[in-house]
Amino acid sequence: MNSRPIQFLNKYDFDGYSEIIDVRSPAEFAEDHVPGAINCYVLNNEQRAEVGTLYKQVSPFEAKKLGAALISKNIGHWLETYFHDKPKDYRPLVYCWRGGQRSGALATILSRIGWETTLIEGGYKKYRQWVRETIEDIAPRLQLIILAGLTGTGKTELLRQLEDQGEQVIDLEGMANHRGSLLGADPDTPQPAQKYFESLLCEKLRMFDTEKIVWVEAESIKIGNIHCPPPLWQRMKTAPAIEVTAPINERVQYLLRQYKHFTSNPDNLMKKLNYLKDRLGNETLTHWQTLIDKGDWTTFVKQLLETHYDPTYHRSIKMNERKIVSSIAIESLEEVCIDKTTNQLQEHARRNIQNA
Repeated sequence: MNSRPIQFLNKYDFDGYSEIIDVRSPAEFAEDHVPGAINCYVLNNEQRAEVGTLYKQVSPFEAKKLGAALISKNIGHWLETYFHDKPKDYRPLVYCWRGGQRSGALATILSRIGWETTLIEGGYKKYRQWVRETIEDIAPRLQLIILAGLTGTGKTELLRQLEDQGEQVIDLEGMANHRGSLLGADPDTPQPAQKYFESLLCEKLRMFDTEKIVWVEAESIKIGNIHCPPPLWQRMKTAPAIEVTAPINERVQYLLRQYKHFTSNPDNLMKKLNYLKDRLGNETLTHWQTLIDKGDWTTFVKQLLETHYDPTYHRSIKMNERKIVSSIAIESLEEVCIDKTTNQLQEHARRNIQNA
């Protein structure tokens, strides 16, 4: 197998590669990476810190010697394990922080073996700049329709159905791994870092036809710990909104189906609710604790909606000056009714875009 020259990618079209390999440390990878990339670090977190300290406190020469030794050992490990069974036509795309020594070391070995290897020119640093610029360019041009409605009106399910029917959808809560409220955290999976959230958003936006409608749920500027990027947030504030409504008893039952992790762990639920103590007072929280202890979940959820979630929604609509252009009433939040509602949403959206 003959050695191949290393190729360089300066446009962010990631199609056609067998894999995208991020050789930075696991900590750098966790903060952000190209979506779909895998992490084959050439220096782990501790090794990177050790080399950096040697560089500053002793000399660049000594740091480079140590770095070369560590990088060689790590590359040897990946060759014996991860790359061991890769076929002859394997085409990796490799990057590090700036497309320099770390990625160059692995790319050189892979190309010498005979694999067609490509480096992202400028590395992660240039990719990150491209992500910010792409969001700034595309977000203001989106034909957004905001899907608004009180908590428990099935907005997330409606967005999923719209996407299944071929509509363009930005699922901010899905990308942020948070439902955007006090009780919105996923108990099993943490939120991504802000930068990785933006990478996921960029990947989504660049797939859209900006001449066609894009759906997004009404959100606050913060979704858990994630901030909506300013270019998209400003576009959301000026976009028309379609509001869905549903009877409160339907909303209660829908939420009980969606939040089973709280009904099965009441202690964790009360820890979250204690954040409302200053706003609602001890008396309300004590009453809710009694309802929870009795297992009267229907009454509890109804009171939580009426006391906290519904007033919060109305304040948000007013504060963010949402333009509610039409409203659709959903009689039931069962799957069949949600399916029918998506057709109404599409009709309302097209009518409002045409009249804009």
